[in-house]
Amino acid sequence: MARAGHARGRGRDTTDTEHMGKVTGFMDFERLEEPHEDKDARKRHYREFVLRLPDEDAKIQGGRCMDCGIPFCMNGCPVNNIIPDFNDLVWRQDWERSLATLHSTNNFPEFTGRVCPAPCEEACVLRINQDPVGIKSIEHAIIDRAWEQGWVRPQPPAHRTGRKVAIVGSGPAGLACAQQLARTGHDVVVFEKNDRIGGLLRYGIPDFKMEKWLIDRRLAQMRAEGVEFRASHCVGAAPLGAGNGPVTRVEPEQLLAQFDAVVLSGGAEQPRDLPVPGRELQGVHFAMEFLPLQNRRVAGDAGVPELWASGKHVVIIGGGDTGSDCGGTSNRHGAKSIIQFELLPMPPDPQRNPVWPYWPQRLRTSSSHEEGVVRNWSVGTKRFIGEAGKIVKLVAARLEWKDGRMSETPGSEFELPADLVLLAMGFVSPVPSVLEAFGVAQDARGNAKAQTEGPGCYATSVPKVFAAGDMRRGQSLVVWAIREGRQCARAVDEFLMGYSLLPR
Repeated sequence: MARAGHARGRGRDTTDTEHMGKVTGFMDFERLEEPHEDKDARKRHYREFVLRLPDEDAKIQGGRCMDCGIPFCMNGCPVNNIIPDFNDLVWRQDWERSLATLHSTNNFPEFTGRVCPAPCEEACVLRINQDPVGIKSIEHAIIDRAWEQGWVRPQPPAHRTGRKVAIVGSGPAGLACAQQLARTGHDVVVFEKNDRIGGLLRYGIPDFKMEKWLIDRRLAQMRAEGVEFRASHCVGAAPLGAGNGPVTRVEPEQLLAQFDAVVLSGGAEQPRDLPVPGRELQGVHFAMEFLPLQNRRVAGDAGVPELWASGKHVVIIGGGDTGSDCGGTSNRHGAKSIIQFELLPMPPDPQRNPVWPYWPQRLRTSSSHEEGVVRNWSVGTKRFIGEAGKIVKLVAARLEWKDGRMSETPGSEFELPADLVLLAMGFVSPVPSVLEAFGVAQDARGNAKAQTEGPGCYATSVPKVFAAGDMRRGQSLVVWAIREGRQCARAVDEFLMGYSLLPR
């Protein structure tokens, strides 16, 4: 196992309760990486390879918090985690209070502590001229230690309200909304078209980034709190889900008749396509046709379609996290080569970035890139070429960017061998048929139209139907989905009861 960085303590510890962490900690200690498995070893399996910080290292990271006065980290965090407080509590080794602080804003820190890109760290004041506090690693350490110690327990309501809420979609937004509403006493039923609960967490994120027993552990807690889950239940005319076995069709009219409120949290599942010549060739697939299959294999499913990268020249079109996940999965399959295309120019890689406290556009290298993915910047794909109906190569060209406009560089066209092309260019909208089935008004991008502030927030154009997460805001982060699920739960509670004690 490897861990970069080391502590270099000097001066004296402080227990002065007027300060957060160690007063001089940001000068005394360096940022520590979490322990992780060597890149060559981890490619041989699908397990997580990043471990949580040991308690003493987490303490050191908590001690680096600056007592900066205005915690921009909280502004950078979509769920507004109370970051300075839990940093300080970890420094003081008060782990149970740090858990309570973390859970007060985030239902599932074991998910975000693994897959969130940590915008809080880019907003950290220390980030101006040093490495930021390792906030994500502290969050990871708190929640993993809490589960190990048995501190995470069901929180069933003291009484039931008699109100019933249907939640369509079991991704992070739907789960967060369900847990909040169940804890306040409502009867909550979650409908999921796939054969397992979890949405994007289950079938979009590879196991090597987040193992799926983590979801099952939370589901057990939520069941004990009163949430009912109905997998393989497809609402409206949405495409049938992943997995084997029959799928039960549920009509919107049934939900509207049987429940006092309905929350649409099905995510943004409509992928962006690449309509170039040869798109119909065998071997050209959306990323989400490829990634869920491996998750199902790891889960032990039989009869999973044989779509592999083994021994193939793989080209991934799209430079984001989904493309990176395709690369990591292809590495584990044993691909012959992996190239990832990005339309945009290669971003700078400065040690510091002047756009603080906002998310900077700078070069980010994922663990999958480190394992063996060649990135190719400012490239546009022009056409796919096949033999006997199967793709064998693609034609691309270099791009030039000027004043935000893209143009092809004359004479830059080139060919690459390609046996498998994975389209990972993001998602443009929810599946339209779901919103259309409910008659919900859509915004210009095809998302469910609903405001997030003021009276009637998260309510759609259809009475007692609400929307949250990517289905409302468009493709975004897990942490944004959790925030919207929590806020939507408060809006639903207010709608049902006339008031709400749930936090926003």
